[in-house]
Amino acid sequence: MFSLNGKRALVVGIANEKSIAYGCASAFRAQGAELAVTYLNGKAEPHVRPLAEGLEAAMVMPLDARSDAQLDAVFDRIADQWGGLDILLHAVAFCPKDDLHGRVIDCSRDGFGLAMDLSVHSFLRMIRRAEPLMGQRGTCMTVSFYGSEKVVDHYNVMGPVKAALESVTRYAAAELGGKGISVHALSPGPMNTRAASGIAHFDDLMAENAARTPTHMLASLQDVGAYAAFLASDAASNLTGGIHPIDGGYHIMG
Repeated sequence: MFSLNGKRALVVGIANEKSIAYGCASAFRAQGAELAVTYLNGKAEPHVRPLAEGLEAAMVMPLDARSDAQLDAVFDRIADQWGGLDILLHAVAFCPKDDLHGRVIDCSRDGFGLAMDLSVHSFLRMIRRAEPLMGQRGTCMTVSFYGSEKVVDHYNVMGPVKAALESVTRYAAAELGGKGISVHALSPGPMNTRAASGIAHFDDLMAENAARTPTHMLASLQDVGAYAAFLASDAASNLTGGIHPIDGGYHIMG
């Protein structure tokens, strides 16, 4: 069995108890990792801080991923308090509502740029700051979706955005593999998260997905967390660059 005892994990993207990031943080903690958790802003803090404290997080910090100053503050505090970092989980994505609900070809320049910046480039910004803290072994993870490779109704511009996220995952894995730092993208099936609530007809997507998966079950937070905890462990040290479906087998169906 694997263990995360002695490992230190930064978890970015918890909004509430239904967040994929919270499922991963819970699994990291259950396997013995210490946690640092961020929240978006003052409005989000009352929802995130009690969850972080329930997981005995050593640090709970504000982080708007658009702000270089806040990114620097988070990683500086980790360096000061822990002296290093073993696990980075990036579960951040955003697209303006009008652009998300419209056709891909109608997406505005500003909306496309913002979606790419917050959903993709913010992962690179975090990896860049995590790299010097990870020494000879570390794991960086982000969260994708099947709509990156196949057209999924109503997923719209987030499909191309997640495709870009998966591509930077592969390139970052190639660039950092020699340093012992692995990079992965978790790709769960549709889940009832706050982020998913912005996608039109999402309940229909979940129902269709559950009906077509070989297991006839949607992925749970526990499923995703268990997979993420394994990838963060020393048992997975020779794995990198993967896009990991966690979807009850939906991705194999024609």
